[in-house]
Amino acid sequence: MAAVFQNTGRALSDRQIYLNELALADMAEPLGFDSIWSVEHHFTDYTMCPDVVQFLSYMAGRTKHVRLGSMVVVLPWHDPMRVAEQISMLDHLSGGRMILGLGRGAGKVEFDGFRLDMGDSRELFVEYGEALLKGLESGVMEYQGKHYRQPPVEIRPAPFKSFRGRTYAAAVSPESARIMARLGVGLLIIPQKPWREVEKELAEYNTLYREINGTDAPQPISAGWTFVDESAERAREMAVKYIGGYYRTVLDHYQFAGAHMKNQRGYEYYAKMNEKLAVYGDQKAIEFFADLQVYGTPEQVHDKIMAIHRQTNNCGYVGVFSYAGMPHEEAARNMAMFARTVMPELKAFDAGAPVDRSQPLPDLRFAAAAAE
Repeated sequence: MAAVFQNTGRALSDRQIYLNELALADMAEPLGFDSIWSVEHHFTDYTMCPDVVQFLSYMAGRTKHVRLGSMVVVLPWHDPMRVAEQISMLDHLSGGRMILGLGRGAGKVEFDGFRLDMGDSRELFVEYGEALLKGLESGVMEYQGKHYRQPPVEIRPAPFKSFRGRTYAAAVSPESARIMARLGVGLLIIPQKPWREVEKELAEYNTLYREINGTDAPQPISAGWTFVDESAERAREMAVKYIGGYYRTVLDHYQFAGAHMKNQRGYEYYAKMNEKLAVYGDQKAIEFFADLQVYGTPEQVHDKIMAIHRQTNNCGYVGVFSYAGMPHEEAARNMAMFARTVMPELKAFDAGAPVDRSQPLPDLRFAAAAAE
């Protein structure tokens, strides 16, 4: 499950939103969920989790078994050295339970707030990602690039388990999917475009990953805004209201229809979204997004998740159960009902390789001594 800390319309205080979302996160392990996730965003009501690693560290101390996923850490907004330290520290605190999710960001309000040029984000992501992934494997951060220069320095506490096999990245554009193949990471799929496009891009990514890395790509992880109810009619009604309401917050936060997206360097794919919004309008986009998500009776929800698996071969599904101002009691009921009626069958299904396929690292101190 994912806690996203939305305060749509500011009907509640930020404090109350945090109390509600933390209560849902506390439900995850007792209900049998395998992992807890959150997303990084800044400056607006859209998602009030500015430090996803801090949230996951808090949940590490409140849980014993669930894995802890970042969906995502937006690399261009951070110093890679600090990210490496935070990730390694969380992995120690949690006993190796972290699933690392990375992204490059697309919100103008966030890049502006951090005084960064969005046009540099792709280059920043590639350099920061290369430095971070190499550093987490070797225990030493060292990089000389166009944007990022880091003299050799040890990560302490030293990583004790590989992040290969448990690192994923969000890739909305086809260009990003190719970058992720080159970095050797799995894909996080956030449903927002036709499944036939997703399938085509996944096939290209899988082929490129195999060519570059000499092995099959990790199976992707797919997220979905989820609503389950005994009544199909009520589930549809609530999906239109809340999942549709969520996508309206997406349009507000990212400003996809804004003039800046038409010629934004590095976001050519989003320019196409800008054109489609101009043709079809917000309401059509909202309805399209809602229909990509997972809602209905328990049987319908199960069938939709299995259909996603057939289309993507994903090894995990991350459900978002609270969003767009949904009352907390409704969100808790939604999540608990999913756990009781849908999850047992999903857990009984063999979806393929586990999400975390990492191995212990050799003792980096002895490796360094041998090299000397």
